[in-house]
Amino acid sequence: MQSATSAERQVPAVLAGPILRKTLSGRLCFWLAARAPADIRLELFPPDAPAQTYDMAPGTAELACLEAGEQLYYLMIDLRLDTELPKETLVGYRLNLRLHDEPSADWQDHETWAQDLCYPGWNTPFLRVPDKVSSVMHGSCRKPHSQCGDGLVAADRLLADILTSPDAENPAAETLPEMLVLSGDQVYVDDVAGPMLQAIMCLAGILGLPDETFEGSGPGLPRSGTQLRETGGCLYHRDRLLPKIDQKSTVFDVLFGGTNKPVFTSAHARNHLITLGEMLCMYLLVWSPAAWQILPGFNAPESLDEDDSAMYARERDTLRDFVQGLPSVRRLLAHLPTAMIFDDHDVTDDWNLSLAWEDAAYAHPLSRRVIGNALIAYGINQGWGNRPSQIREDLANLFRQALAQPGSSVHEDAIDKILGYEKWDFVWPTTPPLIALDTRTRRWRSERNAHYPSGLLDWEAATDLQANLKGQDAVLLVSAAPIFGVKLIEVVQKFFTLIGKPLMVDAEYWMAHPGTASAILNIFQHRDTPEHFVILSGDVHYSFVYDVELRNGHSARHRTAQADPKIWQICSSGIKNKWPDRLIAALDRGNRLAFSPRSPLNWLTKRRGMRIIPRKPRGTPGGRRILNASGIGVVELDDQGAPTTIRQVTAAGKSYVFERREAEARLD
Repeated sequence: MQSATSAERQVPAVLAGPILRKTLSGRLCFWLAARAPADIRLELFPPDAPAQTYDMAPGTAELACLEAGEQLYYLMIDLRLDTELPKETLVGYRLNLRLHDEPSADWQDHETWAQDLCYPGWNTPFLRVPDKVSSVMHGSCRKPHSQCGDGLVAADRLLADILTSPDAENPAAETLPEMLVLSGDQVYVDDVAGPMLQAIMCLAGILGLPDETFEGSGPGLPRSGTQLRETGGCLYHRDRLLPKIDQKSTVFDVLFGGTNKPVFTSAHARNHLITLGEMLCMYLLVWSPAAWQILPGFNAPESLDEDDSAMYARERDTLRDFVQGLPSVRRLLAHLPTAMIFDDHDVTDDWNLSLAWEDAAYAHPLSRRVIGNALIAYGINQGWGNRPSQIREDLANLFRQALAQPGSSVHEDAIDKILGYEKWDFVWPTTPPLIALDTRTRRWRSERNAHYPSGLLDWEAATDLQANLKGQDAVLLVSAAPIFGVKLIEVVQKFFTLIGKPLMVDAEYWMAHPGTASAILNIFQHRDTPEHFVILSGDVHYSFVYDVELRNGHSARHRTAQADPKIWQICSSGIKNKWPDRLIAALDRGNRLAFSPRSPLNWLTKRRGMRIIPRKPRGTPGGRRILNASGIGVVELDDQGAPTTIRQVTAAGKSYVFERREAEARLD
């Protein structure tokens, strides 16, 4: 942590970013957080061509601005270029800022506010407009206080190695990834380390974020962000504030066995974030080193018991390492266009798992507020860059209302509208196109039992997906949860669902709901859908790859002149999270035994009509198919959009290539 004197430093000009969100030949999008509104000058330096300069002011079509506090403003650049940039070329760029709190100041470029933003050999950051996507980095699940390493630091190291390799004559055209895809759990608002929670509350005060009152925390407990800070933040005791369901509630009798249980089901909800300001500060602290530079050091409160004090000490040591890696993370995000879609921990564990969960969570004023705040914070920090024009048109005014008057009726009205918003999914017009699914807010509620898990995609969303796929030869499909998961684990999830305990095992998988399962399999088998599906997933905290092929006899009825579709289910998880090694090894072995090619259990699956070929991570012991190591996934594609190499680059510096195991294929 930082020294106590660091709190006296001036708030940095840029608190987070720039995060490069889109690079199209005629359009660029950047996101950043600054201490004040700012005029921005973007300079582009294409090789062998004149430089391009664009000046932008807040509130114009090119530069949107949101005020979140006295010293926190969000800026979104959405720029249409006068002259298209050349493709497959590294184009240097410089972002210059003139902050409005210093009206007479000169322009500040990256050497002033982010000296560590450039890779060796470069005087500026760079971007690239791809002709075709030939390489993608992807991953999910980045928990700052997980004791494993940070996969985004590994991703930055990989880019640096490519750029400095003596063999890389033209890294822009041959080896550099074209984009970074983050498929969920970019933050853990429901699982926060004690020292991180202290940093969040301190930063909210330094930046002058407005106070937020809330209802439903119970008699004698804090009812505002200020009261939380004044009482030490309820460190490791926030579960006492969170709403619980009455024992007599019939909605939860089966789901929770008739006991008094929390709405928020995270096993680590004792530091669950509550206010909008807290969630905004969380994003600043996980993406950039800048905010940490103005924070004091933190110590464990004397009121903590022995166990909590020991946990605090472990978390503080882990967070030191995490913070040291943030300059690398900031540099990575400034260079690769980054697509982001939420999963549950971006909002809360088991978010919208079932109709019963929704009935309980949205009926309570505090749980509804917490979910709404998390979704607003996601929209500002993540969702906005996925669809800049659409989000600005639909939600920018709602964001402003919530930011200006947190805790008011205006804030509640904004939450009401945002909870019903159905445009979080998105399509990027790359080649092949990137299609990210919203598997959290567009769910298919169970018609059999309100306690059963909802389907991850409802009928209307599946229809939208079918329309987006029509006429495409290949697609990069982003699903937070794997569509084809590890079978043994899904069987365990199904068992707990049948006995009324789906929350015990996070029973959220595509085949759990008959309607969703049928819809997605029909989409794969439709004659107008792509030949190549590359599915990028996360969620599960381990990595694996399956090749999936439709059987000729089944698919020939639906596809005539077109070749049978091929599907690659590629899961990279987590970026900074993992399972206990012994447990995942046992599940891996059990899955291989229970669902070997000759096992009769294969006939019980809903994937009949498909052939599943597992891939083994080269270099792991025995027949293991699951890789349990934090890191980043890398997928290299040929001109037809089919993977040529699939690997996981671990935070420890190793690279595991997933090899196809034809002899271990099975018909599902």
